[in-house]
Amino acid sequence: MANDTILPLFPLGLVLLPEMRLPLHIFEERYKLMVGKCLEEKSAFGIVYFSGKEMRKVGCSAHIVEVLRRYQNGEMDIMTLGKSRFFIKEIHDEKAYLEGNIVYFDDDPEEQTADLSKLTAEGMRSLQEMEESDGAERHGPAAGTSDAKAISFLISANKGFTPVEKQRFLEMTSTKRRLEDSIKALRKVILRERLTQEIAGIISGNGDVTKISKRYAGLKQTPL
Repeated sequence: MANDTILPLFPLGLVLLPEMRLPLHIFEERYKLMVGKCLEEKSAFGIVYFSGKEMRKVGCSAHIVEVLRRYQNGEMDIMTLGKSRFFIKEIHDEKAYLEGNIVYFDDDPEEQTADLSKLTAEGMRSLQEMEESDGAERHGPAAGTSDAKAISFLISANKGFTPVEKQRFLEMTSTKRRLEDSIKALRKVILRERLTQEIAGIISGNGDVTKISKRYAGLKQTPL
């Protein structure tokens, strides 16, 4: 994508990724105004990660797919869906909320090689394993797909990753590299989840903590 446009910006302490569903509670007056305008015009706004000190230059457009609840004071609960990534070229603050002069971008073209197909299948298996481990179903347009890019973003949106880690996945323009790195990171999240479950079993009177310690001895030495 190479179009240059103006997009309302919503800085948040979290990261939105393409095909990721994100519920939001809109309570500030400036964002009530922004969301109201987007609903009226059926347009998108951009979510960008704000760490508390710095706002990142790369974000993702959020499309409002449903208004879940409206409150008497004008507050709203909405469900959004991440669509397209963008780079902020310039920020405007003339309105109550920020706007950005942005350019959309996508992953670089890559051939559907045997390695990429193998990685995609591995990613799908890892997602299934994570679902079985934490009991949380992955919903949304990307769920059930076998598209490499969609799978890479579905993995990257995992709740076990920090905003900084998700931002790194958001900024990557190689589908293969995102798949490789997100699968590797997800495997560690799955290990942590299993460890937590086994420790819970020990606390309830089942299992041997020494066996678990040996099994996961290298986990702490391998950060995400």
